[in-house]
Amino acid sequence: MEHYANQPNGVFPSVCSLDCPDQCGLLVHKKDGKIVKIEGDPDHPVTQGAICNKVRNMTARIYDPKRLSYPLKRIGAKGEGKFERISWEEAIETIAARWKELIRTEGPESILPYSFYGNMGRLSAESMDRRFFHRLGASRLDQTICTSAGTKGYEYTMGGSFGTDPEDTVHAKLIIMWGINAVSTNMHQVALAEKARKNGAQVVVIDVHKNQTGRWADWFIPIMPGTDSALALGMMHVLFAENMVDEHFLQQYTVGHEELREHVKQYDPASVSAITGVPVEDVVRLARMYGQISPSFIRIGNGLQHHDNGGMCIRTIACLPALTGQWLKKGGGAIKGNGGYLLFNKQALQRPDLLANKQTRVINMNQLGRALLELDPPVRSLFVYNSNPAVVAPEANKVRRGLARDDLFTVVHDMFLTETAVYADLVLPATSSFENTDFYTSYWHHFIHLQRPVIPPYGESKSNMEVFRLLAKAMGFDDQAFQDTDEELIRQALHNHRNPYLEGIDYETLVEKQYVKANVKPLFPGRLPTPSGKIELYSEKMEREGYPPLPTYAPLADDGDYPYLFIPAPNHNFLNSTFSHNDKHVQLEKMPRLHMNAADAARAGIENGDNVRIWNERGECELVASVGENVLPGVVVSQGLWADMPGTKRLVNALTPDRLADMGGGATFFSGRVNVAKA
Repeated sequence: MEHYANQPNGVFPSVCSLDCPDQCGLLVHKKDGKIVKIEGDPDHPVTQGAICNKVRNMTARIYDPKRLSYPLKRIGAKGEGKFERISWEEAIETIAARWKELIRTEGPESILPYSFYGNMGRLSAESMDRRFFHRLGASRLDQTICTSAGTKGYEYTMGGSFGTDPEDTVHAKLIIMWGINAVSTNMHQVALAEKARKNGAQVVVIDVHKNQTGRWADWFIPIMPGTDSALALGMMHVLFAENMVDEHFLQQYTVGHEELREHVKQYDPASVSAITGVPVEDVVRLARMYGQISPSFIRIGNGLQHHDNGGMCIRTIACLPALTGQWLKKGGGAIKGNGGYLLFNKQALQRPDLLANKQTRVINMNQLGRALLELDPPVRSLFVYNSNPAVVAPEANKVRRGLARDDLFTVVHDMFLTETAVYADLVLPATSSFENTDFYTSYWHHFIHLQRPVIPPYGESKSNMEVFRLLAKAMGFDDQAFQDTDEELIRQALHNHRNPYLEGIDYETLVEKQYVKANVKPLFPGRLPTPSGKIELYSEKMEREGYPPLPTYAPLADDGDYPYLFIPAPNHNFLNSTFSHNDKHVQLEKMPRLHMNAADAARAGIENGDNVRIWNERGECELVASVGENVLPGVVVSQGLWADMPGTKRLVNALTPDRLADMGGGATFFSGRVNVAKA
């Protein structure tokens, strides 16, 4: 497995590890044992050699002089950032001793792991770590910060994360990018849409901000945040009223279409316009386009679900393709995510059977601040990896107060001394994905990838798998589960008889081919994994679980009397807080801005380029005003999670609520309100 890492010169296959739907095939160029260039693999069927700026400049991150190369022990106050070098032996012995004592005095649930998908490698994110914390009996983390609300909503309608094959979307004649800044976050869907456009397709973008994707569209529709379900219901009203639905498809492949037909009568264009800010004539025009142009394809974005009503919003939009029978048309339908096709054997990889107490408490990652400050019995130790909660978690000031607790023993495993790591008692250096053996499954396209080490570990850095094997040994866990090699872990994960889509895909195939496409067939004709086997426009399951059984618009929760809805959206050159510490990527992104409507700015005496203060009861930050018509009145949008810098206040998640969304325990980053004034 090490043969790439041991070869000093050449070009080697790889895969992008970022939490991004595109999951690009890469070619890594090495000279004298170091990576000198990263480019896209032109032979990859979906990504076809095109890569984003983030990855093109990845070498600046891998060889950043600020990268950690040995373990550190805190010698100053928490948050001060003063550390001294220690050995791995001392680090592991210290952790094991503290945890054994905590387990003896307060029980294993006093320990909490905190992680997400800073590295999308399935071994790095959910293998030996899960085995270890199950066996330890630690509090369990509900990993809900990203897609859980929308995934649950889509599942109610479609039975799971199953959508259109993105490769087929070149055949679409109408493409709706709904709440996704695809130019920055799903660039290959944009490339496919461009091919469709050359064949006459129209591209419509619906969003709260006229970002790069909005400017690229044939028609941009600005909408008030959190009202997307109302717009979808207004479209349904027009589709039914003007007989633009596919009655045969509704009869054969859906349940509840008659109830839906009645239900959407209340969502007339005038009512929907009043809710959404979309003019009546545009509601009607959009519905008619959708009803008359085929195949039509909807790319459902991530941001929509980060609202109080986020799950229902995605559930509602997911109903639209059924009304016009798009699932039977090549390139028609929708994609929220396609992870359902690549479901590997999670039980074998994560080993939940190692958890002795099945009633072990579960802590929602969106409420880390509450967990650290209010939970009883308290969290006494935190182990953070693949994440940077001091920047990415909501209510960031609350999170940082929790991290500053002197009685909290915190360990961070990362490539850099992040904002979270400066609060740690011990910091462990992590490998990059190019130094690991791993496998990757996209949540957009249908390919599964193998990653073999391209370079040796940087300094003394270790992978997540190595660290948890060492910790298991130090804790006296001698189960076979902690002896498994990375190759054995991949074999176990791919051994999944319950997923026909992965049939014939094994470790040997991946070694030979580097990436393999799942055996995906069209959803229809066929049976969905919903209770009825059909698209559930009316969901009895939702009714039983306390939700409205039909798609419904619910207003956002009350977030105080502040005048502006605040959307902290992604930017082009970072991915969450990844790259925000690297000088090259910061130069590309320039500065953190707050986009504001010209009418709002004029009333507040704010001009383009002014420094502005944004605040609510949760916190405040200062950004540079970008004034114009890119957002509707009453809405302000920032882009990117920026690293802490002395003399700056740009921690946008200081302003975001830690309320949970309507479904799946999801985050409500985009449902906060703020005030804005000239700084």
